[in-house]
Amino acid sequence: MKKIAVFASGGGTDFQSVIDANEQNPFCEIACLVASKEGIGAIERAKRHKIPFVVYAKKDYPSLEELYASLGDFLEREGVEYIVLAGYLTILTEPFVKRFEDKIINSHPSLIPAFCGEGYYGLKVHRAVIEYGAKLSGCTVHFVNAEPDGGAILMQEAVAVLPTDTPEQLQERILQVEHRMLPQAVRALVEGRVHKNGRIISIEE
Repeated sequence: MKKIAVFASGGGTDFQSVIDANEQNPFCEIACLVASKEGIGAIERAKRHKIPFVVYAKKDYPSLEELYASLGDFLEREGVEYIVLAGYLTILTEPFVKRFEDKIINSHPSLIPAFCGEGYYGLKVHRAVIEYGAKLSGCTVHFVNAEPDGGAILMQEAVAVLPTDTPEQLQERILQVEHRMLPQAVRALVEGRVHKNGRIISIEE
């Protein structure tokens, strides 16, 4: 089975969705969790499921370039073939993205290219959607390139924005889609069913 690393910065619910799907019907080896800081919920989830974890915190390195150079070396030593960003809030450096080109995917809580890019994360996305008056939002799983949320789209699903929605309510409904979609995307990727031609992606059933 292909080895993946999951990167997380918070509670780890996206991470949990991949764990649960993989335990139910195995499709990959979760080689490790990469946490951006100590004490986050994702680490507790890794411990409960006996998944190795490492912490790569910005404060421990002189620069992001040095952090990602060290992290890249670690992932290669561990034989990691794919990287899944699951609520990971530290921007990747361009050399790191090129090192793992077309091997990194991310889940974003909007329909890219709307409400995405630098500064759009967490509740900020849903608040912006509601304030703009958009009638649809949703979730996107995409490849990662040097531009924040700018990589080719792997999967998308729309979620209606209700007139009464708060950012928290919209977030909850989109998370339900995200927790279903992300494991599906990871499975398709590691099983070699994803075919990429520039920005155009097809997925074999």
